[in-house]
Amino acid sequence: MNTVRESMKRLKNGMDEGEVEKNGGGVCSSETVNGGEDVFSCDESDASSVDHLVIMVHGILGSATDWKFGAEQFVRRLPDKVFVHCSERNMAKLTLDGVDVMGERLSEEVLEVIKRKPGLKKISFVSHSVGGLVARYAIGRLYRPPRMENIEDLSANACIERLKGCTIAGLEPINFITVATPHLASRGNKQVPFLFGLTALEKAAFHVIHWIFKRTGRHLFLCDNDEGRPPLLKRMVEDDGELHFMSALRSFKRRVAYSNVGYDHIVGWRTSSIRRNNELPKWEESLNEKYPHIVYEEHCKAYDGEQGESVVKEDDSLDKVEEELLTGLSKVSWDKVDVSFHMSRRKFAAHSVIQVKDPNMDAEGADVIQHMIDNFIV
Repeated sequence: MNTVRESMKRLKNGMDEGEVEKNGGGVCSSETVNGGEDVFSCDESDASSVDHLVIMVHGILGSATDWKFGAEQFVRRLPDKVFVHCSERNMAKLTLDGVDVMGERLSEEVLEVIKRKPGLKKISFVSHSVGGLVARYAIGRLYRPPRMENIEDLSANACIERLKGCTIAGLEPINFITVATPHLASRGNKQVPFLFGLTALEKAAFHVIHWIFKRTGRHLFLCDNDEGRPPLLKRMVEDDGELHFMSALRSFKRRVAYSNVGYDHIVGWRTSSIRRNNELPKWEESLNEKYPHIVYEEHCKAYDGEQGESVVKEDDSLDKVEEELLTGLSKVSWDKVDVSFHMSRRKFAAHSVIQVKDPNMDAEGADVIQHMIDNFIV
């Protein structure tokens, strides 16, 4: 709560954009006009060499302070590598406006950050919950394909290099990380654990979700029907006109999905880890003392539709639309990291603990952030 009180104090005192606060450990932060936060090294020699922008995106009804702990840890561990911006444009009730509206706002915000921070060359995203879907939409908007002119005059190797030249907002895409994100939506089939897997409750939620979470709820439960088009999340597993959702996702060097194996009552394990029921791994206690809550890791290669169909026949419980989302997202490779807080005093708040939303209450999730940083491509 101290971080929230500090933010409120700065607002009351009228802190201007760009005014810097030292957080200890060589980490400085400045609050932007709209309530976001930039986090960077206080050491000028470190800051001058930074060329990697990390955009951190919060979840539904969240704020820029949700990632404050994570942002500071990134800068402490990688002081001469990263400049972190905690997204500000979709805070609180604005997260109810829909994944597409939030994605448009986020894409504009990213462009503004790049404009005022010259010298950046790389970009990564770290997103929590619905923020992962918003980030996926935003990169589809920000994707720029490689230059194709005069490609016939180039050698084979030069052509390959040219084709690798796609960017996100003009920067080289590196890491795309999601944390407890409902990639396969939240529509029934035990995807929202607090509904207890009861069909009656899941059907009822489908019909009333828009009363609670407005347009975002429609997107999550796949009940949006804008101008007769397929649900937005279905369109986001392919390139859709000017929105290059999958090309953008494919352009990142690494895609990572962190998931709670249990006690996350908001986002189920299957949807956050992009798996079928029969693909959920058997996990045991962590054997790595450094990451006590990481219980399983695997690298999943990209596979085509034919491979996916062979798996579907073995799992009759799959929802058809869910399978379409999974098959689409599986056309790119993913590193999947499974997390368990089943022995934690705050296990029932796993959805927040995995992000360390409140450092005072959710500190047990710090090893997940550490794991994220240790495996981060800089």
